[in-house]
Amino acid sequence: MRNSSSTRFIRFHLKTRHLVLLVELGRHASILHAAEAAGLTQPGASKLIGELEHALGVPLFERLPRGVAPTWYGEVLIRRAGAALAEMDAAHQEIMQGQNGFGGRVSVGSVRAPAATLLPQALKLLKERNPRVQVAVAVDSSKTMVEQLRAGEIDIVVGRIPDTAAAAELEFEPLADEPHRLVVRAGHPWLAQPQPGLADLARAAWILPPPGRLRDQLMALFIANGLEQPFDIIETISLPLVPRLLLDSDRVAALAPELVQPMLDDGTLALLPLDVKLHAGVYGIITRRNHHLSPSAEAMLTALREAAGRAPPVGHEPFV
Repeated sequence: MRNSSSTRFIRFHLKTRHLVLLVELGRHASILHAAEAAGLTQPGASKLIGELEHALGVPLFERLPRGVAPTWYGEVLIRRAGAALAEMDAAHQEIMQGQNGFGGRVSVGSVRAPAATLLPQALKLLKERNPRVQVAVAVDSSKTMVEQLRAGEIDIVVGRIPDTAAAAELEFEPLADEPHRLVVRAGHPWLAQPQPGLADLARAAWILPPPGRLRDQLMALFIANGLEQPFDIIETISLPLVPRLLLDSDRVAALAPELVQPMLDDGTLALLPLDVKLHAGVYGIITRRNHHLSPSAEAMLTALREAAGRAPPVGHEPFV
């Protein structure tokens, strides 16, 4: 239940222009540029920030020689402001769709493996039923996309929740684990000799994702066996780039096989005969808790569940 101080803050101090300015400050880190984006003057923007800081009794931004940086309190308010504006945008979409027939827009993000398998199936189902729905698709790390989800910039994420502190704000429907294998080019020297050992892998040239669960598992494996960590690393999650790098060198990449299945099938890439038990972890459908999705986002959610062979949660009525 909301306390009286929160009620006073929301009803008497917080205005839409505050929310818009906060979101723009999160994007620009400059009062001048944020004010221009929000359609305000710089003195007007400074006044609005001062009003919020006075009402809350905490500093929201640190004034720097060039621009501003949000404090922890400012980061919380920026994220919540983005979510609040996203709610109003969803309400507007729902009203417009009610007037004009089903259409609208949905933004969905996915980590790489379901983006290559589950997501295309879901998009096919969605478009067959609702061709007027516009879909924006992003493929990135779970960390980046979950932050965008919390800020209201994405409607649905197919990925993982990397920060347990954020779990209370989110709904997670587990789908599948994501085992990874070691992938090399066809003709790689290791394919014509006995199975390579961990010492060989530690000395190898690698293509790896940024630090995170998968990379930490691999490095921990080397450390646990008294080996030095690889030093020749190209760091990328770009799916078009990784196969090209593999084909042009003797590098090794840890990938979910379905990401490069056509190249495995035609023999241009191959799996090393060594399973080091790498798992990126269970991914699932992530939405914001207590957030009512727009009809277009609800249709996307239904299509994702159907493509994954899942029934809606108990008590959930799918939008048709």
